[in-house]
Amino acid sequence: MKKILVTGGTIFVSKYLAEYYTLTGNEVYTFNRGTHTQPKGVKFIKGDKTEVSPDLKKYSFDLVIAVNIYTEKEMLNLLNSLDDFGDFIFISSSAVYPETTPLPFKTGQPTGANSIWGDYGTNKIAAEKVLLSAKPDSYILRPPYFYGKYQNIYREGFVFDCALNNMPFYIPKDGKMPLQFYNVHDLCRFIDSLLDIKPDIHIFNVGNKEIIDINKFVEVCYDTAGKKLNKIYVDSSHNQRSYFPFHDYAYYLDVTEQYNILPDTVSLYDGFKEDFDYYVNHQDEVMKKSSYYKYIKTVLQK
Repeated sequence: MKKILVTGGTIFVSKYLAEYYTLTGNEVYTFNRGTHTQPKGVKFIKGDKTEVSPDLKKYSFDLVIAVNIYTEKEMLNLLNSLDDFGDFIFISSSAVYPETTPLPFKTGQPTGANSIWGDYGTNKIAAEKVLLSAKPDSYILRPPYFYGKYQNIYREGFVFDCALNNMPFYIPKDGKMPLQFYNVHDLCRFIDSLLDIKPDIHIFNVGNKEIIDINKFVEVCYDTAGKKLNKIYVDSSHNQRSYFPFHDYAYYLDVTEQYNILPDTVSLYDGFKEDFDYYVNHQDEVMKKSSYYKYIKTVLQK
């Protein structure tokens, strides 16, 4: 049994991690402001990542998993709040790679500003640097789009809703823009393997090695919902984000190093099927965007 601190712990990825490590027999602590319900079985430490928390110094942890840390200041606050801890894993982002970097993005390539992600990416870079300076043996994970149980962002949920409402689906351009996903359960499994092996590599791109395009993504979502798909292609004169939940930005990661440690991941169909089954009973947990439907109705269907 390990004593594990999960920052956040109440929404999507951090919630899944907290629940997973509790169910696998560990003593899990969540650190957040207490504005959401805590996962069952965790020990809650109230605090705010925007400031140093003296309460964290009362504990020692075998593992710290920093999920909802987005800036250099937040990382400094967390590190200054901790006293005794062992392993440290930071869930960073693939947004740290400039869009001008050759595909697939590799961890050895330089990080830098990305015009699509803006400050989000550069702030993650700064947080990574602070962590590695303070604790060089930390592990940094850079994922693409997360999906799975507890998803709170209106991505696959939007496609599921279109399917459940027997709507045609409006696909940007020819639908061939690549997408890469990562299941939250695979994240937990990879962390387990990482801590067992303790490789010399400390920065990993993580994700499913199967790259799919928009067409396939929508097809899988409709299939898992048990609905027939009618595609309508939309030309580039329309802003993709007005009616579709992903930016007009094609990228994917080289995840070879991940697969050297964890050689299998959840199949996209099985992952999205679990995602759908959870979604239909927990739609109130997702931040839905009515603007997609408004644009479809008032512009695309005119």
